[in-house]
Amino acid sequence: MPERALVSKELASLFSVLSHPHRIRIIEELGSEERDVQTLQGILGIAQSGVSQHLAVLRAHRIVEERREGRHVYYHLRQPELASWVVSGVEFIGASPEAYQEFRSAVERVKTLWQESGASK
Repeated sequence: MPERALVSKELASLFSVLSHPHRIRIIEELGSEERDVQTLQGILGIAQSGVSQHLAVLRAHRIVEERREGRHVYYHLRQPELASWVVSGVEFIGASPEAYQEFRSAVERVKTLWQESGASK
């Protein structure tokens, strides 16, 4: 079905845009209110040029829009519900309690091994 292929391609493009942690954070920040580059820079802790580049990608994919007020440019999500959709994705990345406990046990075993090998030198 060509419709499925078209929709799948568009979703893959959206996921590609969302594949950077700073862009996810920008989307989350813009979910509640519009913000300017300087505000986003302070929140993300990256250079102003980096924020501008991420916003350019989001603008090119029609995810954010800008509003000019004098010399200030404010950004907002074209569809604010995208922020809650992205945040709901956290449900899919959380490990099960069993997997988390197994991970913590592995970390403790490795720490012990590293400490023992460091002490024997």
